This record gives sequence, C-alpha cells and structure tokens, in this order.
Amino acid sequence: MSVVLPARGQTRRLALYGTEGVVGRCRDFSRDALTDWEWIPAADEDGQAVVEDVLLLVSEVVTNACLHAHGPRELTLHCSPDRLRIEVTDDSPVHPRPRPFAVGVPGGHGLVVLERLSRSWGSVPRGTGKTVWVEVAAPPR
Repeated sequence: MSVVLPARGQTRRLALYGTEGVVGRCRDFSRDALTDWEWIPAADEDGQAVVEDVLLLVSEVVTNACLHAHGPRELTLHCSPDRLRIEVTDDSPVHPRPRPFAVGVPGGHGLVVLERLSRSWGSVPRGTGKTVWVEVAAPPR
C-alpha cells in the first residue's frame, strides 16, 4: 500500500497538558505519523537521517516549551508532498531567541539545533501565547 498525500497534505494534532512525559508522547505521536506517511521505514540512509532529525526537532521544540513556557498545549504536524511542518503551541507570549552559550556549559543550544537541522523556523503569536514552527524538506521518494 502506498500513501499519496493530497497536494494540500495531511495534518495531525495532539492536545497536551503538563510537562511530565510530554516529550516522549510527542516523539511517539510523531513517529506514528511518519510511519503512516511512509517516511518510516526510510528508503535509504538519507531518508533515515531526515526521520532522526524530525524526532530531534520535535524533542527540542517541546522541551523548550517545557522549560520556558510551563509546557506545550498542542503539537501539530502538517505533512505535504514536499515538506513537514512541526508546530508547538504554548501559553507564553515570549518568542524564542538565542541565548549566549559557552562550550561545555549545559543549555542554550536548542535554537542552534533548530537552525542547523531545519529548512526554516520561527514563531507567531497565537491567542495569549505563541506557536513555534519548524519546517523540514520531505525525504526523496
């Protein structure tokens, strides 16, 4: 069976509350969606690298919401034939910005990871909070 995404794509949403176990739930939810969209199993090593990048990006954005915004409220995945958009909504109006960091000192590296692994990322106001979004290119089929 082959999944053919409509030109507009498919969207999955996961409502969230609190911070306990939320990163693992979001990774599992994302892995299940990627399996349904036939990103898993990957066709080759490059495809596997994209899957691993997506799961790391989900972890980073959700962890940032836990650390800086009292936890995420929703994870949204929108998959189209050419890209995947990851969105994490939280209740904090404060948009992410890079913090100074030093080599060997924990913290401050999450946005560097987003910058290096994604095609683009940003944040937009949503209600009294915000949505942080990350986009990656779909793996070659």
